[in-house]
Amino acid sequence: MELIDHIGDFMKVCIPSNENGGFEASICEHFGRASYYTLVDTETDTVEVLPNIGEHMGGTRKPPEILSESGVEVMLCSGIGPRAINMFENYCIDVYVGAKGTVKDALKSWNTGNLEEATKENACKSHQH
Repeated sequence: MELIDHIGDFMKVCIPSNENGGFEASICEHFGRASYYTLVDTETDTVEVLPNIGEHMGGTRKPPEILSESGVEVMLCSGIGPRAINMFENYCIDVYVGAKGTVKDALKSWNTGNLEEATKENACKSHQH
């Protein structure tokens, strides 16, 4: 598919999605309440889809913990709150915000440098709990 060429690094990238649709899945605007996490291996261009079993969905663990165990190093999302940014940092997962459309759209935006690294300044203020 040749979607991945971000700085020549190979890694596993996560995009929170509304459905189990691979590259065509739509991005969920609230990562913690996403039905699925679409994981893309940038070395092989393969997709793995994990159902969200985090706290918001009735589970007992936090999404960054689950994603870290799956080898995720980068998450691309629409927006994220400051507390969640800190949790992802604790698991050494880089977060980029501004993703829209489909998983494929998010990967293209990230590859072209059109997503911003998540910071306290660009965090969703409505997600501060």
